[in-house]
Amino acid sequence: MKIMDAQFIISAVQPHQYPEDALPEIALAGRSNVGKSSLINKLIMRKNLARTSSQPGKTQQLNYYRVNDMVYFVDYPGYGYAKVSKTQREKFGTMIETYIRDRKQLKLQLLVIDIRHEPSKDDQLMYDWLKHYEIPTCIVCTKADKIPRSKWDKHVKMVKTTLGVDPRDSIILFSSETGLGREQLWDVIMETIAT
Repeated sequence: MKIMDAQFIISAVQPHQYPEDALPEIALAGRSNVGKSSLINKLIMRKNLARTSSQPGKTQQLNYYRVNDMVYFVDYPGYGYAKVSKTQREKFGTMIETYIRDRKQLKLQLLVIDIRHEPSKDDQLMYDWLKHYEIPTCIVCTKADKIPRSKWDKHVKMVKTTLGVDPRDSIILFSSETGLGREQLWDVIMETIAT
């Protein structure tokens, strides 16, 4: 995928702040330190358009990135981070659920999981929500470069089993370091927004 143009558009909290140009939206959900910003940066071939932070839990709104004037990436606040208050976590939950439930432009949800660890309770809850609302989902297993290739199958199987993955949902091994999975993920995205 050749990236001609990629820009940060807005950090939105309320639906009235979401862009209104009707471009398809690809959303990213995952734990605070799972590498969503690095994933976005690798997809759009920019070093730091999506801010990566050494302080997990930094994203507190829905961050919109417009790519090639054809699609938005929408980055959710990371979940499972202890320093965020319970009230704040509930606010995030409501904001994300409202977006998932009501946003017509949402065409594909990327559920981002660190391949090295079993999916958390929060990952399971998010996947269950997505299935409940019948949102097309692609599971992206990041940090694949951190484990030996010989263990990839075993770890993918663990993800599938823990989440109870729907066979229609793609699972892509990804590395922001090596670019593994980048073209494959773009293929899934382009196929989704073309339908």
